[in-house]
Amino acid sequence: MKTPQEYEQAWETFWHDAPDEAGGVFWDSDPSLSAGRHQSHFTPWFDPGLPLVDLGCGNGTLTRWLAGRYPRVLGVDLARAAVERAARDDPRGVAEYRQLDAGDLAAAAGLHADLGDMNVYMRGVLHQCEPADRAPLVAGIAELLGERGRVFAAELAEAAKGVLMGLATAPQGPPAKLGAVLGHGLVPGDVADAAVPGYFADAGLKVFARGEQALVTTEFDAGGNAIELPANWLVAGRSEV
Repeated sequence: MKTPQEYEQAWETFWHDAPDEAGGVFWDSDPSLSAGRHQSHFTPWFDPGLPLVDLGCGNGTLTRWLAGRYPRVLGVDLARAAVERAARDDPRGVAEYRQLDAGDLAAAAGLHADLGDMNVYMRGVLHQCEPADRAPLVAGIAELLGERGRVFAAELAEAAKGVLMGLATAPQGPPAKLGAVLGHGLVPGDVADAAVPGYFADAGLKVFARGEQALVTTEFDAGGNAIELPANWLVAGRSEV
């Protein structure tokens, strides 16, 4: 288990070393294959008048896509190297970017004080957290939402472990982009499917909707098809109104 400092440093070095080109990172798929597929799940629940936060924004690919659909979008990430890259890749400034540890309740409260209630889009962040950090992360998200905000969270399903293990232990070695993730010590954790809604319930949030939607990667199988990882999604918040 990593200390918080080791965990943050692993992400800093990953984004420092990550290639600049679009799709150069294992999960950096085209928005039409990620947030575009999720849009129909979260749009009915998000108040379009609230700011939208892309939590775990990385290089900002999805942040910029979301910014074309909501009036104020902020990308946040634990790694300063990630938000600096996201800002560099957004010369027109269609979105805002800020370094944030959402699991730090005081930091989350500070952002809420700045922006008020907000919606949160999160893809594949919870399963990358150390087990002890998952509940604090969701508590921080609840702080960001306030009374009117909603969170859309897409996370790897238990079945994704078999797919990832098969890729990681292939005779020829893991695909290069997955190898880069593993090489920085960023190993996806086991999160039971049934446990994910519980994190949100424990943070005082109600799950309004949930379903299944595979996460598309930027690696391809022998047949030239994009590798997809089984995943589940949910929408949660404090109030249905």
